[in-house]
Amino acid sequence: MFSIGHYARIWLASARYAVTRTLMFRGDFFVWAMVELFWMTVNVMLVSVIYQHTDTVAGWTQYEMMLLVGTSMLIQRFLMGFFWSSIFEMGRNIRTGNFDFFLAQPGNVMFTATTRKLDPDSLINSLVAISVVAYSAHQLHLSPSWLDIALYALLVVCGVIIHYSVLVMSISAAFWITSAQGIEGSYFTLSEFSRIPRQAFRGIAQVAFVWVLPMVAVSNIPAQTLMKGFDLQLVLWILSITVVWLGTAIFTFHRGLRRYTSASS
Repeated sequence: MFSIGHYARIWLASARYAVTRTLMFRGDFFVWAMVELFWMTVNVMLVSVIYQHTDTVAGWTQYEMMLLVGTSMLIQRFLMGFFWSSIFEMGRNIRTGNFDFFLAQPGNVMFTATTRKLDPDSLINSLVAISVVAYSAHQLHLSPSWLDIALYALLVVCGVIIHYSVLVMSISAAFWITSAQGIEGSYFTLSEFSRIPRQAFRGIAQVAFVWVLPMVAVSNIPAQTLMKGFDLQLVLWILSITVVWLGTAIFTFHRGLRRYTSASS
């Protein structure tokens, strides 16, 4: 049994490698950081354009919507910075047999396979997302306590874990099918719904994207908590589904792992 300290050392070694590699290819880092920054800027500008023609969208004012968009971008930047590259490389490694490398490593296979790579450009741009949230909160004249900020951070972490869990479950399909290609683009498209207020969804769309796939809730609940304060029912709900999704992802991954035949088979 390996301790938390053991896994922390593994992760730090991977982080050091990622930073070293980034410093070796500075041009690549700069280009991707600027691409992400451009995408984030377009999202923020889109909100400004929409609110030139209306006062509210599904009951949300301009800076409430800006705070929601900032929260969504923050969760996405953390997801892409810490896990995105590793998870999607996992699908290719399963298909080619290179997944043997992770089976040979000491410790938990799922942890090693999904945390090996970091994207510093996404992590740097998380500061931009935080700035959008802080600016929006200032415009809304919010005065959150340290407890409110800590709760908001916890809910953001829950959002990252839920996205991580759904991605791991999706890519684990590579254990059963020939290729899981196409999931990356599809998932990124679905994650765009997190920038929309959940009050805007009705009927089947509400069931699909708020309750079944909590793409909307992962950003809406942290933003709403920061704006309107602690709601025990919502907080307990998102904590519960975080546990459920992570547990399901772990189960699915290890079920798939039993089917892996390695490169030599």
